[in-house]
Amino acid sequence: MNSIARIDIDDPNVDMDEAQRITYRGEPFTGEVAEYQNGHLVSLDEYTDGILNGKCREWYQDGTLRSDGIVRDGRAVGESKEWHPNGALKSRKFFDNSAASLREEDTWDEDGTHVTSWRRDKYQTNQ
Repeated sequence: MNSIARIDIDDPNVDMDEAQRITYRGEPFTGEVAEYQNGHLVSLDEYTDGILNGKCREWYQDGTLRSDGIVRDGRAVGESKEWHPNGALKSRKFFDNSAASLREEDTWDEDGTHVTSWRRDKYQTNQ
């Protein structure tokens, strides 16, 4: 059974360049990059050849999910969600594969009241 490599972002052998590429011991890293605060896992991101590529998750220090999304070749794709510390949905975004990738966004307050809604016009024309 193959196990996925996991490194801590604070490991002295981990480096990140200006383009946000991760290397481990001088080589582009493939696997999971974890971040801990006060002993608690607060983020876990998947990388391929040093580039953010896969699931991206964050948690509050109490273990409550803070955000969840997917990135392909360094760009957000599909649905991404963020939650308030009380567990209520804070935002939902949908990304497509175009250059202007944010397609939809909705936000809610901590009580679950829908606050904003935005949709990119599917039929935009450049005239």
